[in-house]
Amino acid sequence: MTKHNLTTPEDSINIEEFMAKYDRESDYRRFSGLDGKIVAVIAIAFSLFQLYTAIFGVLDAQIQRAVHLSFALALVYLLYPARRSWSRNHLHWIDVILAIIAVAMPLYIVVFYNDLVLRAGLVTPTDMVVGTLGVLLIMEAARRVVGWPIVIVATGFVAYAFAGPYLPGVFAHQGTNLEQLVGHLFYTTEGIFGIPLGVSSTFIFLFILFGAYLEKTGLGKFFIDLANAIAGWASGGPAKVAVLSSALMGTVSGSSVGNVAGTGSFTIPMMKSLGYRPEFAGAVEAAASTGGQLMPPIMGAAAFLMAEFVGVPYIDIVKAAAIPAILYFTGIWIGVHLEAKRTGLKGIPREQLPKIGQILLERGHLALPLAAIIYLLVSGKTPMMAALWAIVLAVAASMLRRSTRISFMDIIKGLEEGARAAVGVVIACATAGIIIGVVTKTGLGLKLGSALIDLAHGQLLPTLVFTMVTSLILGMGVPTTANYVITSTIAAPTLVQLGVPVLAAHMFVFYFGIIADVTPPVALAAFAGSGIARSDPMKTAFNASKLAIAAFLIPYIFVMSPSLLMVNTTLPKVLMMTVTSLVGMTAVAAALSGYLLTRTRLLDQVLFFVGGLLLIDPHTITDLIGLLLLICAFIMQRVRYQKQKQPSVSAN
Repeated sequence: MTKHNLTTPEDSINIEEFMAKYDRESDYRRFSGLDGKIVAVIAIAFSLFQLYTAIFGVLDAQIQRAVHLSFALALVYLLYPARRSWSRNHLHWIDVILAIIAVAMPLYIVVFYNDLVLRAGLVTPTDMVVGTLGVLLIMEAARRVVGWPIVIVATGFVAYAFAGPYLPGVFAHQGTNLEQLVGHLFYTTEGIFGIPLGVSSTFIFLFILFGAYLEKTGLGKFFIDLANAIAGWASGGPAKVAVLSSALMGTVSGSSVGNVAGTGSFTIPMMKSLGYRPEFAGAVEAAASTGGQLMPPIMGAAAFLMAEFVGVPYIDIVKAAAIPAILYFTGIWIGVHLEAKRTGLKGIPREQLPKIGQILLERGHLALPLAAIIYLLVSGKTPMMAALWAIVLAVAASMLRRSTRISFMDIIKGLEEGARAAVGVVIACATAGIIIGVVTKTGLGLKLGSALIDLAHGQLLPTLVFTMVTSLILGMGVPTTANYVITSTIAAPTLVQLGVPVLAAHMFVFYFGIIADVTPPVALAAFAGSGIARSDPMKTAFNASKLAIAAFLIPYIFVMSPSLLMVNTTLPKVLMMTVTSLVGMTAVAAALSGYLLTRTRLLDQVLFFVGGLLLIDPHTITDLIGLLLLICAFIMQRVRYQKQKQPSVSAN
């Protein structure tokens, strides 16, 4: 029998059109001719600047960040038209003029850096004009590449800065004028040129560039084929392939929608061909792809920001995220398996699947840069140095076999594509800087924190629920990076006040900002999955939320017991918590899917759900009660299962 080509989608889609529809950052102009060459030169120069400063030393903070922002603004205004109706093939003269002005605003800081330092906060009329234009052009760039929600949020914060004296109660403050606000936002490192842009201008860019080169080497296809070889034959094989390949892709990608497009164009048609409902097929890929941002070693831009905000090495973030990420993907795997058993879905015949040994022999070397980056981080190298070496190793590893070798033009193209992929993160970080600037200027963070604690009457659990809802709402329209910046500035310190460890508080808001991608009513990853599956978007989103139930539970686990993040714990305690959490998630999955050994009844579902939640709660009493409930439910399932088997046995 002929093997399927498992890296060719059966139900082909135009990836560029698909991404442009569901991911605003992918809806950019694609030039040919002179326009294309100009944009390519700017993008390549952007990447070369970042590589140069990584090799020879980062410039002074404001200069490094200003040059970084200038490159990004140039690319945004040239690549993203002011109106959706404008051509995606030709430049518009308005965008060219705006690009020139936008580039000049941050470069003003570079040119007059010494004068600005000597003036130390004194804002001249020229500074005012440049700073005001700079803030407005960053907001417009955010509207184009990120979307209206983040612009509305940032505008609301700016309005709050001016409205302080007129507000009642705890939210009142002395207010500010335009000169003070512009000086704070544009000419200090507490606003636009603050920590988010600082992290973006150093190692976030390099990790994005690393991802671009891994894509060039064909690592994504390697992951999909490897996942097929490992799990394609099992019950519901293609769905398990989606989970496994998305987990593997998550090690190098920080985009939920990008993961859906990259792996879903192959896995979703396979799932449908074997009998999965379109809504479930799209949901599996959406839930698994969203988990990509939770999977170490590269977890998206927000994880790097977390390392800076928490003040720990990035490798500590990686270690803390490891067990929760494994639990998350295990939860989806269990849900997929139970659905396959419930509906009687089979896997792909083994003879139609590639062999693991052959895949590893032919393309296993492509994963060497991932192993190297983990080693470099563990050995104490900075994230910037680890990313730099990983880029070199990605290119070098591709040269080990003729079939995977990339050309010189691929290397140049990687520089261009890496820069283009980074602009959305850069602009989101700059816009998040506006929000942070207002918070530091007005003390809003403490005010909101106090209000949140008062609303929850000082109780931890209600505060966690309010924080979760806030993160989910923000995540429905604001990218993960900006979402994390806002919630980590406002909500995370509130949790710390209530005794939650700093890392657990930040990881809590990080998780819910990400899981918003599969949470109705705005669930971009689920809508993207439904686009490939040709299914009902809202049904797909609800199915994805059910599959991703672990992500709604795990943050509460590590807040209640930070041992799961490997904070001040022992190996036996971590293992015990992991086992009880896995059993609890299996029970919750059985309740939601309506199946374990056989179809569940209402009483089974209640026992499984309540018992599972009690096991997830990391306390001995709740574990014992939960285990007792699960034993009762399992016995009832076992009895019914044996009764169902008896007729078939006697018939034989």
